[in-house]
Amino acid sequence: MTSTLRRRPAQRRSVERVERMLDECALLLDEVGYEALTTKEVARRAEVPIGTFYQFFHDKQGLVRALARRNLEAFLQRIIELIPAASLSHWTDLVDLAIDEFVDMKRTTPGFAVVDFGEVLGAPGDDGKRALDETQENNVVVAERLRALSMELLDAPVGPGLDRALLVAVEATDAVLKLAFRADPDGDPQLIAECKQLVRRYLADHLP
Repeated sequence: MTSTLRRRPAQRRSVERVERMLDECALLLDEVGYEALTTKEVARRAEVPIGTFYQFFHDKQGLVRALARRNLEAFLQRIIELIPAASLSHWTDLVDLAIDEFVDMKRTTPGFAVVDFGEVLGAPGDDGKRALDETQENNVVVAERLRALSMELLDAPVGPGLDRALLVAVEATDAVLKLAFRADPDGDPQLIAECKQLVRRYLADHLP
């Protein structure tokens, strides 16, 4: 994946500043939305000079892209950490766990309801579909990361068939969960249940 940062922080102090800017960006997205988000306000609330902001980010789009990347890494890490205690008996349990974690992040993680993995940027001429990587659409990146995770956990067949199936599953999940959160700000429980059932049934033809 291409970098979303103008330069990577090397020192601990710089890492902490970047994390503070991402934290404040997430909070502001919930408070004012993407359109009203400004680099000046992010820098002020993160207590860093505006010049420091531009050392690491080109603009607010770059900042939100970095937040989307952080959201994806946090999502995958949460799944990895939950698996040992989840007593998964079948790959369908992993589907449920992943969807439940995404829904939980939508409900509880600052900024995630606005931007999740980057698609909702709201900038003219930029629908955010390549927020994670300039060369690939977001759902392709998410599917690839989930494929790598699945290879570690499941006795799944390697090949283009599974790659395509996971991409279709991610696209379907994305669409149905968007519908669930349009219907209910906390996510419509019945639509979330339908999403799980849809993905389980579809992937049943591709996974052992």
